[in-house]
Amino acid sequence: MKVERLTPIEYTDLILPQGYSVSEESLWLFTEEENSFRSEVRALFGKEIVPMTQQFEKNNVFPRKALQLIAKKGYLRYPFPKKWGGLNEGNGVTKDFIISEELASISPVTSTARVATMLCGIPICRFGSDYQKEKFLKPLLLGEKIGAIVITEPNAGSDTARMQTIAIREEKHFILNGEKRFITNGGEAEVNSTFAITDRSVHPHKGMSCFVVEKDMEGFEIVEHYDLLGMRGARNGYLRFRNMKVPAENLVGMENLGFRVLLDELDIERTVIAGEAIGHARRAYEIALEYSLLRVQFHQPISEFEAVSFKIAEMHTKIEAARLLALKAARLVDADRSASMEAAEAKMFATNMSVEVCNEALQILGGIGYTTKFPVEQYYRDARMMKIAGGTTEIQTYLIARELIRDAKKKRKEWNQTEPF
Repeated sequence: MKVERLTPIEYTDLILPQGYSVSEESLWLFTEEENSFRSEVRALFGKEIVPMTQQFEKNNVFPRKALQLIAKKGYLRYPFPKKWGGLNEGNGVTKDFIISEELASISPVTSTARVATMLCGIPICRFGSDYQKEKFLKPLLLGEKIGAIVITEPNAGSDTARMQTIAIREEKHFILNGEKRFITNGGEAEVNSTFAITDRSVHPHKGMSCFVVEKDMEGFEIVEHYDLLGMRGARNGYLRFRNMKVPAENLVGMENLGFRVLLDELDIERTVIAGEAIGHARRAYEIALEYSLLRVQFHQPISEFEAVSFKIAEMHTKIEAARLLALKAARLVDADRSASMEAAEAKMFATNMSVEVCNEALQILGGIGYTTKFPVEQYYRDARMMKIAGGTTEIQTYLIARELIRDAKKKRKEWNQTEPF
């Protein structure tokens, strides 16, 4: 005889061990050391970060304290070489992907701020001088400073060729003028990897450069912090540079080769964003699964109804599929191989999946899911940003199609194929 639950289910009633959807089969694809690392990360975040999360969401507090704690534990250092304070032992991006999934499942806003800081350091690490690595990269990795990667402008989003921020060389410095918006950590970050046009006589992709811009430089203006649909506690900034003098030694890499610097970090960015999206979806799935076991209607748990159980099956399958795509991209990047298409596939699929899974999780919870009694509505709002950040879903789809068609044309040429297959 089934026992009907007569009292409403509160979020505190749920027993939610982190990691329901990381199945044994999925864990098998990681090394024993990587799985141990996941357990370590999960335990720390559960103990140290979870108690902070309510203030981020409820009070719109930037998670600086959480970032500093994470950095002190070394969780900003895995994609970077040991020479400059990193911890990369050949699987640094894979480990950063694990960190992104686990942290995003706990605190999406902290994960987003962490990834922005890490991405700020990638151009400095890959192209910067020893001086820049010592002055800017090490403090980022140690949590002493927050970072931002500064690309998007009012008239230049996916189309970076429309970039209008300019930097004109004058003896030992550059004069920087322009505006940037939708910058994650913008206004909070002390270190900003910033892209600008340095040669307007050529195509912007051949006349772009990257600079380290410091928040305390004269001419640095915070125009606005946007209020967002989700990611409460994030700082999404509108920045303005007015006749800012940027020392020539802050030029990252060679002048006018900034587009190469920009492209270099994208595979890592898209892979770790996919990890974040998986974390959002996984947590929403875990809540919905547990809720379905406790919520009783028509004298049985709603998990017994085919309509709900099929949703659960599809949610789990999509999460697993996204993790496999992202892991493939991470392994390729760690092997120093091109992962442009694979990283785009991972980001496109994972971010779409995350919104779908969070939406279904909310549907399983029904009316209570649309309230703030459960955090599923938060994960739904937070997940939606990831289809835009780091390159929209549409741009990822375009990149995938371009690579596939280019490869098909190449093969047809090699085979001397002139007629349709």
